[in-house]
Amino acid sequence: MNSGQTAVLVVLAVLVLFAIIVIIRTIRVVSQATAIIIERLGRYSRTLEAGLHLLIPFVDKPRAIVDLREQVVSFPPQPVITSDNLVVSIDTVIYFQVTEPKAAVYEIANYIQGIEQLTVTTLRNVVGSMDLEQTLTSRDQINGQLRGVLDEATGKWGVRVNRVELKSIDPPASIQGSMEQQMRAERDRRATILTAEGVKQSQILTAEGEKQSNILRAEGTAQAAILNAQGEARAILQVFDAIHRGDPDQKLLAYQYLQMLPQIARGDSNKLWIIPSEIGEALKGIGGVLGRFQPSDDGAAGASARPAAPGGPHEDDLLGGATLQDPNEALAQARRESAGASAEAEGAASTTVHPGPMPGRAPGHPGLLGDVEDASGPQPGEEPRPPTP
Repeated sequence: MNSGQTAVLVVLAVLVLFAIIVIIRTIRVVSQATAIIIERLGRYSRTLEAGLHLLIPFVDKPRAIVDLREQVVSFPPQPVITSDNLVVSIDTVIYFQVTEPKAAVYEIANYIQGIEQLTVTTLRNVVGSMDLEQTLTSRDQINGQLRGVLDEATGKWGVRVNRVELKSIDPPASIQGSMEQQMRAERDRRATILTAEGVKQSQILTAEGEKQSNILRAEGTAQAAILNAQGEARAILQVFDAIHRGDPDQKLLAYQYLQMLPQIARGDSNKLWIIPSEIGEALKGIGGVLGRFQPSDDGAAGASARPAAPGGPHEDDLLGGATLQDPNEALAQARRESAGASAEAEGAASTTVHPGPMPGRAPGHPGLLGDVEDASGPQPGEEPRPPTP
C-alpha cells in the first residue's frame, strides 16, 4: 500500500468520526421532569423539555440541566438569639420546587445557597422578636412567617417554596436543666393536688356513709325499742286480762308468793329482804287451806274443785284481739307510764316494810321467814347459823 492510499483512509476515518460527533450533538433526548437550557452562540435560545430534540451542531450548546422535581434541603443548625437574650440552636428543612428553569439559571448563580442564607436571616428576624417560651410553643407561626418571606423572595428566581419546617429547637444545657426542674415541680404540684382532692372526696364519702349508717342504726334501735315496748305491753295486757278472767282466789296468790321467796333469797350480795305487807294475809289463806285439807278414799288430795268462772276466758280470746300501736303513740305512752312508775318507786323507797309477828305466835318468836338483815352469811363475831328452810 502506497502513501496515497494511506492518506485516503485517514481522511475517511476522520470524516466518519466527525459525522458521529455531529450526530451526537444534533440529537438530544431529555428525561421526564428535567429541563435543559440551550444557548445559541452564547445567548439563551430555548428550554428543552422531556422528549427528543434536534440541535444545530457547534451552534446550539446546553447551558444547564435543571431538575423540576420537588427537592428537600436540610440546613445545619443555626444559632439564634431570642428576645430574652438566650441562644437557641434551630435546625430547618426547606421543601422547594423549580417552576421556571430559565430564571433559576440566569437570575441567581446558586439558588440553593440563596435559599439557605435567606432562611437564616429571616429566622433570626422572626425568633428575635420572641422569648424562649414563645419560640418553643410557636412552631407553626414561625413556619408560616418563614414560608411567606421565602416564597416572596424566591419567586423571581423561578423557585417556589412549598413548606418550611423547624426540625429541632435546642436551648442551652443549663436552660434545659432549669426547664426540666420546673416541669418536674409542676407535675409534683399537680400530683399532690390530685392526691389531696382524692383524700378529701374519700373522707367526705366515708363521713356521709357513717352518718347514714348511724341514722339508720338509730332509727332501727328506736323502732326495735318501740316494738319491744309494744310487745311487753301486749303481753302484760294479755296476762292481766287472763288473770282477771280466770278470777284467781286467795290460794293462788299465796302459792305465787311461796314460789317467789326462793328467788328473793337467791344471790350472795343480798343484804336485805323486802317482804310484801300482804304476806300475812297470804299465809292466813295458806293456813286455812291446810286446815281444810282432808284425804280422800283413793289416797289423793281432796282439794275442793273450784268451778270455772262463768264467761271464763278462752285461749283464742286471751291470745288474740291485740294489735300493735303506732310507734309515736306507743313511745309517748311508754314515757308517761315510765314517769308514773318512777314516781311510785320514789314514794315506796322512802319507807321499808318490816312485818310484825304472825298471828297466833308470841311477840318474840320470829315468823315463817323472820326479819332477815343479812342473807349472805354470819356477821363478824357471830356463830354460824343454819340456813333458813
